[in-house]
Amino acid sequence: MVNYRYLGNSGLKITEITYGNWLTHGSQVENDVATQCVHAALDAGITSFDTADAYANTQAERVLGDALKGQRRESLEIFTKVYWPTGPGGANDSGLSRKHVMESIDGSLRRLGTDYVDLYQAHRFDTETPLEETMQAFADIVRQGKALYIGVSEWTADQLRAGHALAKDLGFQLISSQPQYSMLWRVIEDEVVPASRELGVSQIVWSPIAQGVLTGKYVPGQPYPAGSRATDEKGGANMIKRFMNDDVLTRVQGLKPVADELGLTMAQLAVAWVLQNDNVAAALVGASRPEQVAENVKASGVTIPAELMARIDEVLGDVVERDPAKTAENAPKTRPS
Repeated sequence: MVNYRYLGNSGLKITEITYGNWLTHGSQVENDVATQCVHAALDAGITSFDTADAYANTQAERVLGDALKGQRRESLEIFTKVYWPTGPGGANDSGLSRKHVMESIDGSLRRLGTDYVDLYQAHRFDTETPLEETMQAFADIVRQGKALYIGVSEWTADQLRAGHALAKDLGFQLISSQPQYSMLWRVIEDEVVPASRELGVSQIVWSPIAQGVLTGKYVPGQPYPAGSRATDEKGGANMIKRFMNDDVLTRVQGLKPVADELGLTMAQLAVAWVLQNDNVAAALVGASRPEQVAENVKASGVTIPAELMARIDEVLGDVVERDPAKTAENAPKTRPS
């Protein structure tokens, strides 16, 4: 079964393997398979589920809500997000304005079939809305009982500090950050993680398996496996392309002896690796087949010895991206439409 960790400086416990439905529900997999995956997660002891209003243009929330029907709500931790465009693309259909945030939480609750979410997250930082306006809207949502806790995603250390200070003034806690983090993508380690430790914020990390690259299924010089993310023209291939070069793929193959020594698959090794960071509360893991969920949860509770952590660093060498500026660099400069 899956271990629990506290989320930030709060009393909320979440499963350290959290089920996420980005790029799958409502798009890549049929709804009945998505439901099977959610039920497999529940069977494996996962109680924390992460989605967003923008995933599959709101359909992912609907699919998750349908899949969780009949479950005891108090036994679940449901997370969603707001920022990216939803709806027909009107002037206020994106961002973190009070208008969009207040309308979006109601839409998310309706689609998820619940009265509240446990964690409501700013999916990106909105450069076009005063931070005070956004945080006041979040404070009101917390007071209304529509969200119990507030988090962010892909914010810089400075943005986290500013948001945390405003939240404190407004009487609520900012408790989580959701960045990309994996053996290959470590840009949060130098600035975001130290700031988060200082503020009492935990990481819920996405793409711990680097969109499948760290499974080792992509072999240098060989065609990509049929049906894999690298062949997905709906968005998956674009997300994964930064890792799809022979140097990265060759080094990833070199991780197999480490996984073998621990009795893990390479995917399990990748998930276990992010969980060695004590500022990480959970690794987000998706699935397109129910059996993938059962495999991924075996990473829970694994301790990787220091010498093997060092060996991983040696194997990957300079293909690891560590530049903390990448968080800001990859963020939207203007509100998307």
